[in-house]
Amino acid sequence: MFLFPASQFSTLFSALFSHYRRHPLQLLALALMIMLATMLWTGVNHLTTQARASLGQSEQAVAARSQLERIDGQALTVADFVTLRRAGLCVTPWLEVERPGQGGRLVGVDPLAAGCFAQAAPAGSNNSPEPIDSPESSKEPAPAWVPVLNGEPFIDISEAVALAQNVAPGKVSLSLLIVPPEPASALPADYRMTGFSLGPDTGELGDSFLLNLDALGFLVLLITALLLRSVYQLGIAQRRDSFALLQRFGVMPSAINQVLLVEILLLALLSVVPGVWLGRLLAGTVSGGFGQALDSLFDTPLYASQSENWLTPIATMMAIVLLVCLAQNVRALLLRSAAMLPFALPAKFLTGFGVRPWPWLAMSLAAAGLAMALMAQSLPLVFFAVALVFAATGIAAPFTIAALSATLARKTQEPLARWRHTELGVMARRLALPLVALQFALAMVLAVQALVTVFEATFDEWLGQRLAADYFIEVPAGASADAAAQWLAAQPELAQSGDWHQVVSGVAQLPAAADPKMNDPKVADSKIGRKAQSVDLLALGPVGPLLTMWSLQAADDQPWQGFAAGEGVMVNEQLARRYPLAVGDTLVLTLANTRLELPVLAIYADYGRPAGEVLVNIELLPDEFVPAFESFSISTGASDMTTITDGLQRLWQVESVRVRDNKRIRELADAVFDQTFLLTRAMTFVTLVLAAVALLIMGWVFFSTRAWYFRLLQVWGLTKRQVLAQLGQLALTLTLSITLLALPLGVWLTWVLVHRINPLAFGWSLPMAIYPGFWLQLGVVSVLIGLSITLLMRSQLGGSGPKPVSAASLRGDER
Repeated sequence: MFLFPASQFSTLFSALFSHYRRHPLQLLALALMIMLATMLWTGVNHLTTQARASLGQSEQAVAARSQLERIDGQALTVADFVTLRRAGLCVTPWLEVERPGQGGRLVGVDPLAAGCFAQAAPAGSNNSPEPIDSPESSKEPAPAWVPVLNGEPFIDISEAVALAQNVAPGKVSLSLLIVPPEPASALPADYRMTGFSLGPDTGELGDSFLLNLDALGFLVLLITALLLRSVYQLGIAQRRDSFALLQRFGVMPSAINQVLLVEILLLALLSVVPGVWLGRLLAGTVSGGFGQALDSLFDTPLYASQSENWLTPIATMMAIVLLVCLAQNVRALLLRSAAMLPFALPAKFLTGFGVRPWPWLAMSLAAAGLAMALMAQSLPLVFFAVALVFAATGIAAPFTIAALSATLARKTQEPLARWRHTELGVMARRLALPLVALQFALAMVLAVQALVTVFEATFDEWLGQRLAADYFIEVPAGASADAAAQWLAAQPELAQSGDWHQVVSGVAQLPAAADPKMNDPKVADSKIGRKAQSVDLLALGPVGPLLTMWSLQAADDQPWQGFAAGEGVMVNEQLARRYPLAVGDTLVLTLANTRLELPVLAIYADYGRPAGEVLVNIELLPDEFVPAFESFSISTGASDMTTITDGLQRLWQVESVRVRDNKRIRELADAVFDQTFLLTRAMTFVTLVLAAVALLIMGWVFFSTRAWYFRLLQVWGLTKRQVLAQLGQLALTLTLSITLLALPLGVWLTWVLVHRINPLAFGWSLPMAIYPGFWLQLGVVSVLIGLSITLLMRSQLGGSGPKPVSAASLRGDER
């Protein structure tokens, strides 16, 4: 590998490493940055990987599947389980125990009995999942599943039985999950299959959460690279005189590069390994709150075990460190390779164009990125557009500060102010990489904070309107939902409050049609604007307060009055985007061979799934329509609910009816809602701290190298206090300038996340919101960084410091 003897290598290595013996702060800064960056990225990567693996297991564990009920309505017992297993059916018990207080729900499962689920055929893709008020059809085969007992909420069924003995009977529920037998006649006549689910289907909300974490991890990696590059580049700049001296003594540049490669390899290895350990420790610290968030809101408990894979993060960070630290050598290698090609590339393509053309390059990249982000119809293009805009802002920010500083310096007459503005331009150019890293970190933190806040408020509102009713009652198979609706309408309390409605779900067909926005007659005649498709149908009635409280994204003047009169339909955002539709458009749908043409009265948000859905008045359903599922949503007191369930049992002539307590589900979700985005907030905070520490270290080191220059201010007649005040103004102006430049980037990134990435990835968007109060908090952080640099420089202004020994050290106009 090396072109010189080992003894010479040892001597050369000792000579080069002597720089760090003279400047241990730089070595400590570089090692600390590598370790902190590795810790941050490893923590994000480990938690995201763990969450994704857990999400996959949880989707199997809590997926809508089939369960058994007795025809006579009696509660299931262990005897039923034994009977069914002896009949050769794949059945496993599911025992839910609700602990008192805030203990939460535990699920007792039997891994041995559930072993047959692992051999079951996976469920086919369902492009029309059922709405939130109904479980999926029991005709779907159960997904393959083996419960993993690595912690709550899944425990061994023997433990659940022991806990159930100390809990009220109403807090214990036994279900028998089943893989639908083939043929269906194999099911004993005393039982029937029904749908089974744990609550609202919010799986895509979990996917959206993980997508944001992936984006966060990528930005963290980018910020890490910039910070490492900045620290290493400063050290290399201060060692150029040493390199030149070694070359005068006959040491080849290639030999110096080889020793530098070994040096950074050793330093990276010594810093990356503890960084990976600290990152896993950080992930373990916040995984408790993250797991509770996934469990409570996304039905995704973080119970998946993770193997101790250390090789991937170590190899990734080693590659990043080598890439960013040895980029200069790579560029030199490209130059030599390009010179050997038959068609020699112009050197400007590889060495840069100098200072002046950079603003034009930044403007070109920004224009291309903004236009692409606005018009792109695929996620890769949007991500590429974000990269272009970030590259443009990263190029433009230091030069913008330097240009403004030069302009102010020319216009001011005060000598100290002119010096301060000129020095600010020098610092902006010399600290370009850490400044850009801080700008990206501030923009990322701002965007994630806005996204998280909007996500929390929007999801809370959506969950409130979809679980507005206190109770949900499923209509048993063979029972008359119309008779139950008439009986409920006759109840005095419900008739007075109107807090109930009937829910009928099914499938509707939409024909191919021309998009009315297309004015081209050829396109309109071909009718390719709107593709024929099947969509979910949700029929509701009567219209009462539980429905009119829904928030609508777009609507005419009186949408619910028109809906109650059967004068139109409503569609969810997914269908409105995909078909496409707008308020006032005429929608043609087919229900059981009956054609309906109705205007779109409103568009409503429907988070958590990609399926299109049409909302119609229940009176519009034709007699021949066969519903897939029927239920009632009712809000009333607990005592009155007992009266209602007793009346429905007599009406339907069944022993019991299935009742879901929506209020309990909502209370459990609200109780832990503050911890939902604990991971995101923790990681963005640590990212901001990392960027702040990097700028602090870089600023301190940079100020220290120019301490001799700042002491000249004392020669000019300023006191030490006045010099320190000038440096404080300089540091505060620098950090606040980069904060101001980060604000538009953060607002734009928020817009991209909620209005471009989410709609393209999941079919629904989030409302856009900005929070100026948080901007002030970021400003305070920038002020603290500037003040910290000033305090650190206080000790550097005393005594004598090293003087520049050559004009090259002064760097001409960069003095």
